[in-house]
Amino acid sequence: MRTPLALGRSARGFSMPAEWEPHEATWLAWPHHARDWPGKLPAIGWVYGEIVRKLVPGEKVRILVPSATVQRQALRVLGSAGVDMRQVEFYRIATDRGWLRDAGPWFLRRWAGAKSRLVVADFHFNAWARYANWRKDRKLARQVARRLGLPLVDARWRGRPVVLEGGGVDVNGLGTLLTTEQWCLDPAVQVRNPGFDRQDYEGLFRRYLGATNVLWLGRGIAGDDTHGHVDDICRFVNPRTVVVCQCDDPADPNYGPLQENAARLQDMRLEDGSRPQMVPLPMPGPLFWRNERLPASYANFYIANTVVLVPTFNDPADRKALGILSELFPDRTVVGIHAVDLVLGLGTLHCLTHEQPAY
Repeated sequence: MRTPLALGRSARGFSMPAEWEPHEATWLAWPHHARDWPGKLPAIGWVYGEIVRKLVPGEKVRILVPSATVQRQALRVLGSAGVDMRQVEFYRIATDRGWLRDAGPWFLRRWAGAKSRLVVADFHFNAWARYANWRKDRKLARQVARRLGLPLVDARWRGRPVVLEGGGVDVNGLGTLLTTEQWCLDPAVQVRNPGFDRQDYEGLFRRYLGATNVLWLGRGIAGDDTHGHVDDICRFVNPRTVVVCQCDDPADPNYGPLQENAARLQDMRLEDGSRPQMVPLPMPGPLFWRNERLPASYANFYIANTVVLVPTFNDPADRKALGILSELFPDRTVVGIHAVDLVLGLGTLHCLTHEQPAY
């Protein structure tokens, strides 16, 4: 019988751990880009304080800060929030913004026989092929690899640099990967890798992420400036189970795409040929800022060693979503984090965090 780790390896020996596997640390970048949260930046600092306070009992938190001034601001907030600072490490590394799921380092395993070592993959972040401020964020992978003394893997396919973002994929650690056609294959909007087709993406997912089985969903949710990230619509919660977002209002623009994604999943198979277990996850009611739809979703949760952090939106569905996830994570405490202000930046908890595996 093959081990779970062997199932997730690629021919070149790379694999991406599932998020629930043991972490050494969670990485964050302290908020400093005021345009992400217009008029709300001080309040966002307190949300980060609560995030860190919930994480540190179970793992280290490594925080990127661009300057001594921002580090002092972070220390004041964390001290007032009662954070155990013995579990917090600061790294003076400049960032354009703070969405480390996408801009930050990807920690992969590289296998040699039955042994593996941690490496950092550089997937050439370009601000979602949408924004101009990416040059500092583009350097994050190599800077973190150097600071940690880890090998750096320059991700390329067909001789070209590969652009991927962490929010665009989700894995079960055994070889199956979730993604969307909208994010990878739309030929006209936010094209990360011009000329790449489905076979190209499946090949690079196999090479770098150890994904031998790709489950292609359709579209993401309204308001998502990433153009279809899967971490707002469908997530693995264990090797055989996914939560899939569902919308109850036929008039909502999310209704049709989410119905289609659920229908696709019913016909899909995991790496061993079995059907994934599907658990519906509600959507909060629509949130807007200055007539702009915001990408509020309970699927943007983050799985840490001892807790699961779930965005909440002062919505009647908050309690239902927390209850569903609590049943699915019996070995962790499921905690709601107020995200009404956070989602003004067009992302929430999963978008802000990036896990560093323990091995």
